[in-house]
Amino acid sequence: MDVKKIKEIIIKCLRETPCEINFFFNEPLKDHTTFKVGGPADCLLSPKSDGFRNFCLNILNTCRAQNVPVFILGAGANIVVSDKGIRGITLDMSGWKNGNGNLYFNKGEIIFKSGTNIDEAVNTLCAAGFSGLEFFAGMPGTIGGAVWMNARCYEREIADVLGWAEIINCDHELKSSYAIHKIEKNAEDFAYKQSPFQKMDCVIVNASFKLKKCNKEEKEKMLDNIKKYREDREKKGHYRFPSAGSVFKNNRDFGKPTGQIIDELGLKGRQVGGAQIAPFHGNIIINTGNASANDIRALVDETALEVKKKTGLILEPEILFAGEW
Repeated sequence: MDVKKIKEIIIKCLRETPCEINFFFNEPLKDHTTFKVGGPADCLLSPKSDGFRNFCLNILNTCRAQNVPVFILGAGANIVVSDKGIRGITLDMSGWKNGNGNLYFNKGEIIFKSGTNIDEAVNTLCAAGFSGLEFFAGMPGTIGGAVWMNARCYEREIADVLGWAEIINCDHELKSSYAIHKIEKNAEDFAYKQSPFQKMDCVIVNASFKLKKCNKEEKEKMLDNIKKYREDREKKGHYRFPSAGSVFKNNRDFGKPTGQIIDELGLKGRQVGGAQIAPFHGNIIINTGNASANDIRALVDETALEVKKKTGLILEPEILFAGEW
């Protein structure tokens, strides 16, 4: 895409809504995803100051008016970016975070900026004695990404403790502009790894959580749980190779975890190029060192096809495929 046009948009928006940002052109996205694959972003833009909220609103509306696509990136923990990269502006939210262990309170709820690393949020809450998010200990990703996908683990999901989310949203059917909205949680809008935000053209800016203040005994139990969750993730091999964690969603109608189904079909260890179904976990695909995004996608498709052929079950990918394929 025309770099000059993108520069003009950024300069215009900075002039109208001053904000401290970093931006880079032709930035390799393999350096910004946990799979360590992906081609270049035409422009990677990351916020650094509180002025970002208004700047983001401005740049979204300006890009829409000038037909420049905007892609929202968190910690890159649940996506595969194509080898061709992403056109337009990639808005890297990981710079929009609570810094230095800060907690923001509002009427008994705790607010996190959406780019806050979720494992760092767990540490901050633990130090302050608040329980409710510790099941995410050791998980890569951001608060915003977790809210968007209604992240789930250890039989808990983020909707269990979500209060509200502040979003910048656009309703294209009504031909509206982007605007800032506060969305109160409605439990009926959330399901297994589903949230209402997945149906919106939106950016999650902030999210509040209803958490419990622990006494000394409860805090000690929370610390034990956090240690247990981190050790469990390490034992399952989540950190051994570049990956995005679970590739496919678990479907309770199948009667067993997806990883077990893949394992029982003898697919662990299957490889396409540098992408491999982890020898230690059937529902994790790893980058053995030189995988391309195409390798990963081909292995995902091949695995789903094999499972359907031999069992009749249809696997639904949990990871998202982003960019120009």
